[in-house]
Amino acid sequence: MSGLSNIQTQVQTQAQIQTLSPQQVLEARLLALSTLELEEHVRAELGDNPALEDGPAESSATDNEDAVQDDDLEYGNEEFGSSDNNRDDWGDDDDDWNDRQQGGGGPVADIPLADTRSFYDILYEQLREQDLTERQMKIALYIIGSIDNDGILDKDLQAISDDLAFYHDTDASVDEIEQVLKVIQEFDPAGIGARNLQECLLIQIRRKPDSESKELQEKIISSMFDEFTHKRWDKISARLELTKEQTDAVIAELVKLNPRPGSSLGETVGNSRQHIVPDFLLDNYDDEIRFTLNNGNIPQLHVSREYSDMLDNQIKEGTSSQKAAAVYIKSKLDSARGFIQALRQREQTMTRTMQAIIDLQRPFFQEGDETLLRPMILKDVAEKTGYDISTISRVTSGKYVQTPFGTFPLKAFFTDGVKTSSGEEVSVKEIHRILREATDAEDPGNPLTDEQLSDMLARRGFKVARRTVAKYREQIGIPVARMRKK
Repeated sequence: MSGLSNIQTQVQTQAQIQTLSPQQVLEARLLALSTLELEEHVRAELGDNPALEDGPAESSATDNEDAVQDDDLEYGNEEFGSSDNNRDDWGDDDDDWNDRQQGGGGPVADIPLADTRSFYDILYEQLREQDLTERQMKIALYIIGSIDNDGILDKDLQAISDDLAFYHDTDASVDEIEQVLKVIQEFDPAGIGARNLQECLLIQIRRKPDSESKELQEKIISSMFDEFTHKRWDKISARLELTKEQTDAVIAELVKLNPRPGSSLGETVGNSRQHIVPDFLLDNYDDEIRFTLNNGNIPQLHVSREYSDMLDNQIKEGTSSQKAAAVYIKSKLDSARGFIQALRQREQTMTRTMQAIIDLQRPFFQEGDETLLRPMILKDVAEKTGYDISTISRVTSGKYVQTPFGTFPLKAFFTDGVKTSSGEEVSVKEIHRILREATDAEDPGNPLTDEQLSDMLARRGFKVARRTVAKYREQIGIPVARMRKK
């Protein structure tokens, strides 16, 4: 019987596995690109595919019928303006895409140009001084683009590896990415590119000249970080066998460290938001919110008429060599058509998503008051548009909209809700505003602790735990109380 128990059997089962077609993969990649990245990608495609041409398609009176039939072979500066209503027929009501100019709904705002170096300009200048391969440079650029305004890399290295593979055709391991990250972490200001506060402080300490104090600082942050963040000075002193004077001296050095190196750099060169090219341009006309998709300097595209004619001639001749040439020409034509179709799909998806965000956050876009933002998550927009949550995430990641009230990342319009004692749900932005006002008005010599801030919110009708207050405080860049003390 023991032998029978080891018998292996094969069982055939059926399972449905969803795989993306090459066209769907292309559409997903284009959707994740910003305006500047898309322009670069389009120009690269123009150079690689001779069946794809720049500029409006040429047509004569005899070609008009064919031009209408080949409407899906052109891509140009279309109008993507919107009013209060969603549109389900983008591009289907007009055969001539090249006659529709971007911004037909009103004047298009100029793209803001940098008059000073931005936060990212400074990092890029330092990057160009490094002896990196083309592949390493590509990884480094993606890492820099993932660093937030505080100078922290808040993206997991595995996620960066996945994004590089999926969106940029670069198969980079986590170890390879980490090697490039270490190069960036040598940039100024010290602490840039750190993955968390602990690493940020350690990078700054290790830049200091060697001394006994430096060794103590590194030991505290590397092995007693929890005690440091909770200000358990007695435990630190006892464990390291320090006198009160030594403890006070080393703590005084540690609190001088900058937990937000990117933010301090931004204050000296201007807010980097001014130098971002927006993906959408929005304005209000007589209480009507209208917007356009910013195509920037992206070329108009069409499929080469010459290549199409060449394919017809090769097929008519029918010789073996000409059939081989026809296969090559057809592959290029199919690629050009697929690329143009993917661009049009990107426009439709981005436009519908932006319209859904406007519909859900209409009071803000009318008044420009961030406290009017209502709680909204990716699922809300997905339900309104009919797209998957992953699609909404791609549209909103790294994209910006220029409004009469400033330029905002689309992610800024997504916020959790907090319930008041009366049961009303308000946006976390309102909590952010209250926290800013409270800390701005506090006694610099006796700043409010997270516990005190939590109590203050409770008195105003918001039941928010101390840990949650700490999270909200960090989100808006307010340091802990001990670092605010003057």
